[in-house]
Amino acid sequence: MATTRLGSDRCDRVGAGGQDAGRGIDLGRRLPTLDGVRGLAVLMVLLFHFIGGVQPTNTIEQIVVRATNYGSYGVELFFVLSGFLITGILYDSRENPRYFRNFYMRRVLRIFPLYYGVLILVFLVAPLVPMLRGPTLDTLLDRQAWAWLYAVNVHIALAGEWSFSYLQHFWSLAIEEHFYLFWPFVVYALVRRPRLLVAVSLGLAVAAFAGRILGLGAGLSWWTTYVLTPFRLDGLALGAAMAVVVRQRGGLEWLMRAMPRVALIAGALFVASFAWSRHAGQGDVYVMGFRAGLIQVLLACLLLWAITAPAPSLVARVFSGRTLTFLGTYSYGLYVYHHFISYYFSANKTELAVAAWIGSHTAAMALQAAVGMGASLAIAYVSFEYFEKRFLDMKRHFSAHAAGEQSLAEQAPAARSRVGAQGKAASMPVAGE
Repeated sequence: MATTRLGSDRCDRVGAGGQDAGRGIDLGRRLPTLDGVRGLAVLMVLLFHFIGGVQPTNTIEQIVVRATNYGSYGVELFFVLSGFLITGILYDSRENPRYFRNFYMRRVLRIFPLYYGVLILVFLVAPLVPMLRGPTLDTLLDRQAWAWLYAVNVHIALAGEWSFSYLQHFWSLAIEEHFYLFWPFVVYALVRRPRLLVAVSLGLAVAAFAGRILGLGAGLSWWTTYVLTPFRLDGLALGAAMAVVVRQRGGLEWLMRAMPRVALIAGALFVASFAWSRHAGQGDVYVMGFRAGLIQVLLACLLLWAITAPAPSLVARVFSGRTLTFLGTYSYGLYVYHHFISYYFSANKTELAVAAWIGSHTAAMALQAAVGMGASLAIAYVSFEYFEKRFLDMKRHFSAHAAGEQSLAEQAPAARSRVGAQGKAASMPVAGE
């Protein structure tokens, strides 16, 4: 490996708005491909929930359902992207005297209005509508404290099942929120020692990855290792490490040289995991924990590939294209709202009724998915344009950086579209900046 120096602890680094000499990436300019990565992540989740849970009736459907089940890894892509963006924001705002206040206020304005707005609709408004009352809503009402406290993932782990029906996808939002609570303090403490910050980030990623495997071996349930925050920090931490490295002089160039080998090794191990799943006696739960870690490494490579792809390249055109960037702009709302529709479809097996109506189960799958995703996008669009943006406009009072500075991390989808300059960035489930 070449000996490019990865930024010493004497702050040999590129600041906000700086540029990596090796690749010419300006950390201060907007990168539309980040919206595209976000759009890909939410598209994967949509396909997983609207198609991946359907019972196939023929070979073609089996192939499609099996392929879309990998859409669940869209959440992992959200985690990697969110760790990258949030850590970049924190790192670039290191000199801001209101570092903590501004960060947390921007998080609150981005995340809370939609999150708690939905909870108000579910727990306070829905019970007033007779046609919405029933056992499912009553169960949610009994468990609502977990949602108000960002602890849906904890309840799922304790219950050992997907126990929150229409709100169970909020488990990933809980993980993100937990990360936001402690990570700013870690970055603040180590920001002048970037090598140590990278080491801590990678150490956290390894610990979470190993924790899943060892936890299962020690008798912890699959649910515990899948949804509890300590076991799911590897994607966030990998993204965080990348954010710090690309801000060191020569860091991006170093990452680009390492990426092909890292991707090759992770890809080879990923393929080998299928042989392990088939022939070893440990069972699929071990393999899934191992495979999830490998996929997050591959997704981190994908993110790096997307942000460094030359403008004329196919990769850059795909990730900066209208479809993915449009989905990325509304990804937070899409994630929050879509599951209300997909869960209803799944719980009521609506594709069977549609199939009986049009005479084709395959066509029913496609039609139901198209209607569900279209409705989700329409709701997310209206929510963003007429509700969320009112709060996003307030973020200008809590600038993440000193006057005149803007980081690569502070990417706002709406600023790259016609909806205005105060849009969301790393949202996710995965609400970001």
